[in-house]
Amino acid sequence: MALFFVGACLFGATAGAFFAITRDLPQIRALQEYKPPGVTRMYSTEGILLTELFHEKRNPVPLHRIPETLKSAIFATEDRQFYDHIGVDLKGILRAVVRNIVAGEFVEGASTLTQQLAKTLFLTSKKSLSRKIKEAVLAVQIERRFSKDEILELYLNQVYLGSGAYGVEAAARIYFGKPVESLNLAECALIAGLPKAPSRFSPRVHPEAARKRRNVVLKQMRELGIITETDFRHALQAPVVCKNTVHEIRRAPYFVEYVQKHLERQLGADLLYKGGLIIKTSLSMPLQAAAESAVENGLSALEDRMVRARIENPDPQGALVAIDVSSGAILAMVGGKDFTESPYNRVTSAKRQPGSAFKPFVYACAVENGFLQNQMLLDTPLVFRGGHDGGEWRPKNFSRGFQGEMTMRKALAVSENIPTIRLIERVGPACVARFARAAGIQSPLAPNLSLALGTSEVTLLELTAAYGVFANKGEWVQPECLAEVQSADGRILWAPNPQKRGVMRPMGAAIITDMLRAVIEEGTGKRARALGRPVAGKTGTTDDCRDALFIGYTPFLLTGVWVGQDLPRSLGKGETGAKAALPIWIDFMEAALADSGYAHFDVPDDGVFLFLDPDTGRLSEAPFEGAVKALFPKTVEILPE
Repeated sequence: MALFFVGACLFGATAGAFFAITRDLPQIRALQEYKPPGVTRMYSTEGILLTELFHEKRNPVPLHRIPETLKSAIFATEDRQFYDHIGVDLKGILRAVVRNIVAGEFVEGASTLTQQLAKTLFLTSKKSLSRKIKEAVLAVQIERRFSKDEILELYLNQVYLGSGAYGVEAAARIYFGKPVESLNLAECALIAGLPKAPSRFSPRVHPEAARKRRNVVLKQMRELGIITETDFRHALQAPVVCKNTVHEIRRAPYFVEYVQKHLERQLGADLLYKGGLIIKTSLSMPLQAAAESAVENGLSALEDRMVRARIENPDPQGALVAIDVSSGAILAMVGGKDFTESPYNRVTSAKRQPGSAFKPFVYACAVENGFLQNQMLLDTPLVFRGGHDGGEWRPKNFSRGFQGEMTMRKALAVSENIPTIRLIERVGPACVARFARAAGIQSPLAPNLSLALGTSEVTLLELTAAYGVFANKGEWVQPECLAEVQSADGRILWAPNPQKRGVMRPMGAAIITDMLRAVIEEGTGKRARALGRPVAGKTGTTDDCRDALFIGYTPFLLTGVWVGQDLPRSLGKGETGAKAALPIWIDFMEAALADSGYAHFDVPDDGVFLFLDPDTGRLSEAPFEGAVKALFPKTVEILPE
């Protein structure tokens, strides 16, 4: 009776301990819905892979794609009785215990592939008796619910194999630059040797240790009769050479990071980095390549000029963004000279004064308030007294001279400051600030007279997109970096829903475009005539040539360029928007437009071209000496001579 009582107590204690250890085990049924974290891939419009996003590098593949040689190598090293045990290999456990006792230390484990899978999916790596018991129980439960092939497929796609590779497909591509089905015997043996100690045997980190471990696997395969002696000796001679594969593909890095941050806000980091999404972006790789080349060439030439001018420690930076006029799609983005040296995106993050590149918004506000291209503006000295500091402001033209009177068209074309200040004084700085805000500029704009000279800081992206109002018949279109986002199973998670709004009348937008064409044909942007097609745009230069800009467009393509130094310092005497930024713009646009047809800007039905004297404002339907063709509403009054 006493013996029975003691036995019952021991049984109860054992059972209690067992249930205490296993009561919090995860439900194996969840494994049936288990989906491993996938790799999200981002593509250009042409289907070119831009980058891969992941927390863990995984490329799940079906079992039939994994070569038999690799499976056999895994069995030889990790679980020779895989198809015979119930999840736990009792013979293997006894064998390991004996070998460990003989060796006097832990030299061999006895975990089956199923146990390793259970640990990988549900448990920690901390070594303890309770964890081993949980691992064994989970393994038996997994074996009851899944076939051997299903378990093997899960294992081969989950096992960590070093250097960020989870699963055999990821390892094959990271180490050898090929799909798993293309691995040879030596490569299969190397991968099969990694689960024991992935970091220690990684061929990228420890190639000699990887070679020795591979040879141990080959020896085991030979002893088990999996490979012949000839195969064994041939594989032993194979060098351990990892392909120089790019683990992290990152084309167009500034753009990719911009998209990445955008999607983190829209979808959340978990879905973005674990969801195996397919991201189709707006980027055109041919245009991106042209943009990168143009910025590199332009900055190289500028740096040479700065060195010759003996400017100490020259470090010019540049940025370029190209946008489709009608859709707002961002086609190319270069945020700096070198992403690896400085990932700071000067297209989207840097706020700098735009200088005269802001002037078109002053003139657009005036046009919307009834001003015409032949409106006369006074170009004579100005003095403003009684500022917040009680001092005087004496604005000057870049030329340092004055021309008396000139038309609005000429004032913008030659980028004179004084006439523009007089114009903003008439229409009101607050009106100009409201117009620019409607055109998409979100950065704070100080509603004062100096706003006309571009003293409020903006980003290149918002400034360039705002010019789209002139190119797109008065309508602002939000810049867009995405074309579509799909889930791993092909469901559309995001599709474009362009945000648009009317900002000015089509007639007004056409007049500003015509005035910006005058910048090219008659003013500071004459170099752009080299393109040999209708283009419109505006130069911009800030005080002491710290910032140089050119924003310009054709009927279909809008591009902005900024050049400067991150620490606002002079680029050198004469390094204006026309000299430092415009050549980059031309270089890019020549490549971007090489295969496109000749296109004119649309003229509204209520518009008419007349001949204009840019100095006196005289209009005529017939040409005369010194006249230029300019766009006006048909209702314009032509005064007799």
